[in-house]
Amino acid sequence: MADENGLLKRTWHHAKFSDINNLVALKEKKGLTISLAFPTLNEEATIGKEILIMRTELMDRYPLVDEIVVIDSSSKDNTRKVAEQFGARVFTSKVILPKYGNFRGKGENLWKSLYVLEGDIIVWVDADISNISPKFVYGLLGPLLENDRIGYVKAFYERPLRSSKGIVPSGGGRVTEILVRPLFSLFFPELARFVQPLSGEYAGRRELLERLPFSVGYGVELGHLIDILELEGVEALAQVDLDMRIHRNQSTESLGKMSYGILNTFFGRLGKYGRSRIFSALGDRHISLERIEAEHRVLRTEISAMERPPMIDIPEYRAKFNV
Repeated sequence: MADENGLLKRTWHHAKFSDINNLVALKEKKGLTISLAFPTLNEEATIGKEILIMRTELMDRYPLVDEIVVIDSSSKDNTRKVAEQFGARVFTSKVILPKYGNFRGKGENLWKSLYVLEGDIIVWVDADISNISPKFVYGLLGPLLENDRIGYVKAFYERPLRSSKGIVPSGGGRVTEILVRPLFSLFFPELARFVQPLSGEYAGRRELLERLPFSVGYGVELGHLIDILELEGVEALAQVDLDMRIHRNQSTESLGKMSYGILNTFFGRLGKYGRSRIFSALGDRHISLERIEAEHRVLRTEISAMERPPMIDIPEYRAKFNV
């Protein structure tokens, strides 16, 4: 493994990129264009505010973003109407590249967005964020504009969990900690350094994104990370701390479905990259991340993979119970 802690060296707080004039200058110097896309499904309550803030701050006040687009999964509410009223270009996913059919899922929207977006750099932001602010975009763009080697940047943040008692300060990201981080620890330890590998906000260079397959559903984020690791190496990946994200929390049932989709994608990638022979690829430690002030530290925990044999195979047991 080249530089096993390399990803943490490319982990920053959004404040590092808060000089938006500098980002605009870098964008213009490098001759780049930037597209912001929102994948939507019944998001009339939040999409207007998201578009308004991004358009006002990152198009009108600072010419950082060149277009804002909504890719909608046939919402039943007024999502498309609201998005148009606030100045976004709006597409219904099923009418994009119709000869290739249509599937339900966020990954489908992201894949089809590449066809209609014009930018050299693509930023995707979920449309259900209550505390939206410009940092959700400029924070992701900063590493791409400052470092030509980086091709894909993911967000991470505190994720308050809504409960019957109100909002609990943390507790989101359950699928990551219970499912994805253990899998990455075993098979792709470099990726276990992502604080939130399944976060819904990320940005990438078109020249990289267009080479990636897209799972149509829940596995799209995980699939991207594995594919980029294999294609470009961990040096092409980075992550940025956006402080806090408040959004809808999913039910346990929904999380189960999400996990199913993620596992489908994960095992597909194992086969694709010749890692389906499990015993030749297992990592030997669970990897977690501990935050100390503004830094993250890797914690490795040995969790025994030993398996006890059936008790009936133990001579002492057989003698005691006369079996």
